[in-house]
Formats: sequence, structure tokens, C-alpha cells
Amino acid sequence: MNYIMDEQPATTAVQTHFKSELSMKSNPVAEHLSECFGLNKVDISLKPIGNGHINTTMLLKADDQALVVQKLNTTVFPNPEQLVENARLIEQHLTEKHDNGEYNLDIIRHVPTIQNDFLVECDQGVWRALEFIGGSYSEDVVATISQAQTAANAFGQFALALQDFQADQLHHVIPDFHNLAMRFDAFKNVLAKDPASRVALCQDDIDFCLAQQGLVTELKELEGKIPLRPCHNDTKINNMLFCTQSDDAKAVIDLDTCMPGYWLFDFGDMVRTFCSPEQEDSTNLSNVRVREEIFAAIVKGYVEPLKDVITDTEKESFWLGTKVMTFMIGLRFLTDFIDGDNYFATKHANHNLERARNQFALYRDILEKEHTLKAILEINKG
Repeated sequence: MNYIMDEQPATTAVQTHFKSELSMKSNPVAEHLSECFGLNKVDISLKPIGNGHINTTMLLKADDQALVVQKLNTTVFPNPEQLVENARLIEQHLTEKHDNGEYNLDIIRHVPTIQNDFLVECDQGVWRALEFIGGSYSEDVVATISQAQTAANAFGQFALALQDFQADQLHHVIPDFHNLAMRFDAFKNVLAKDPASRVALCQDDIDFCLAQQGLVTELKELEGKIPLRPCHNDTKINNMLFCTQSDDAKAVIDLDTCMPGYWLFDFGDMVRTFCSPEQEDSTNLSNVRVREEIFAAIVKGYVEPLKDVITDTEKESFWLGTKVMTFMIGLRFLTDFIDGDNYFATKHANHNLERARNQFALYRDILEKEHTLKAILEINKG
């Protein structure tokens, strides 16, 4: 999920994607949602924001009121009630921390309807509303060292605030979300079926993936050596809002995949989405690389809030997380491409294949820079 909180125009691709929906349906949908959530009925508008892969995210405005509303992807999240229950539990925990001066970031909360419900059926789907936080912006590509360290520190603060949260309260809304062994099984099943007749288009990519199965063994060897913790599980750069005025961290967003997990995955996803100077669907593969200075900023920013609670083994596991998360999302993109693009939203026929190759290019660069990146991790072990 990606929120753009200063009402900046959506990208051309997003505008095109929603053009027909907005022109034909926005008025009745906007009016119904406004009525459900108790907004005024003056100057109602509904427009797309962000560029998330899964849910449809819109800005609902009525007069001087605004909410972020989402049409949930019930294929990915078949139990939206559990999704909301998870997020609200975490919102409540973070609110208590905030009120006690133990968490300084803003919290985006779910907004109830006038009937005190949190889900609304509309436009052949299920919708929810979230508070709109103005004066903020998100990034898809990290531009500076400061941005990287600020965002990583915010995710570290988020992780620290959840350390006394009972993670067993949370529903597993996406079982095996970061289970690489399961992702390989799904990949092999799709290869065997080749439902969209695309295997021949990417055989070299397939062979490359199959050669990386040793990562599963490396993860297996960590079991029981690092603690299971409440994790964000989607620590992309665009899931952290910056303050428009100060460029400081303002809020960690998108709590949909908060589940028990390992910090190595949250760290690895930051590396995956912060370190490359190219967006994850860029086809300029020669420029897809790990910027060592950004990697160092992530390590410094993330570890600092956690220094009193993180174990040495967890810090050591960050190298594995760096490799696994970049490779795994590439594997998932390739799996979805071969399967006919049924999971991730795409803008053209080869979009998922382009994303996969982008991530594999980044993964290869990570492997090539192993000595340098491990040295950075060692320096910052604290």
C-alpha cells in the first residue's frame, strides 16, 4: 500500500487504470461511502491515490472532510474481518504507547461507520476507511542517505513498540507469507501446469530460480535460534510517511500483513526497496544495484531503536534476510507471470516478468557485494 497524503496527482498509469471506474461509478460509490462514514454530502469526490499492488486505494473527500478508503482484494484477503481486527489491535497498542510517550509517530486508525462497523459492502466489493493524515508524503525510490536512515529508524521504532504486544492475538491473514519453501512449491506447481503458456518465455529465469533453493536450507538452520516477534512484514519505503515540512518520519502505514515473524524479513524488505536507485519494475537493469551507503543507513537507522532488545543472532540473520527478501519477491513475481497474472496488479502483459528480472538483478548485485555488505553489518552490530 502507498498513500500520497498531500493530494498530489496520481500517476498517469493509475489514472488510466481507474478512468472508466471514476467516470461511470465514482458518484454513487462516493455518495454511498460518504453516507456510511458520516461525511458531508457537499462536493463529494473520490480519486485514486498511491500505487499498491493489492488493494484499490482512494481519497474520499466531502466538503472539508477527507478519508482514505480502500476496496479490499478479497482474493488475497478472503477474510477482511480478520484483516481489520489485526490492524485495530495494533492501532490500539500503538495508541497506548503514544499516550505514554513511548511511540512518537502518528498512527493511522480505522474509521467506523455511523453504525459502528468497519467494513462496508459497495460496488461489488468490501471497503474500509482509514484516517487521512495531511502534511505528509511517501517515496517509491530513496533519494538520499537521510531518507533511508529516517525510514529505517521509523520501522525500528515500530518494531520496538510492538515488543510487548502478544503476537498470538493476530490472525494469520496470509498464511506462510514469508515461507520461501512454500513459495518454491507454488512456483514448481505453476511450472508443471504452465496455465498461460509462458514458461518458454522465461526459461533462463526459471533455471536461475531453481538454482537458489539453498536459501531454504539456510532459513531452516535458523529455526529456534531467533525469537518470533510481531513484525510489519511489508517494510517497503512507500509504507513510511515523511513529514512535508521537516522530512522527518511521520507514520508507519499499511498494517495489513502484521503477523508473527522474524526481523530479518523486515530488514531484508527495507534493503530490497531502499537500496536500488530504480523502481522495482524498472527495465533499466544495468542501474539496478545495491547502493552501499543506503544499505549502511538502513542498518544504522533500524538497529538503533532496537539495540537494547535485539540479539546477536538476529543481527547476524540480517544478511540472510537481505538475500531472501529480494529473491523471494522476484520468485513471486515470476510465479504470478507464469500463472497468468492473478495476484499482483499489472499494467501490461510482461509487467510481472519485468518486476521479477529487476529483483533478480538486485539479488545478483547483493551476492556480488557480499563481502562489503557483511562488513557494514559487522561495523554496526553495536
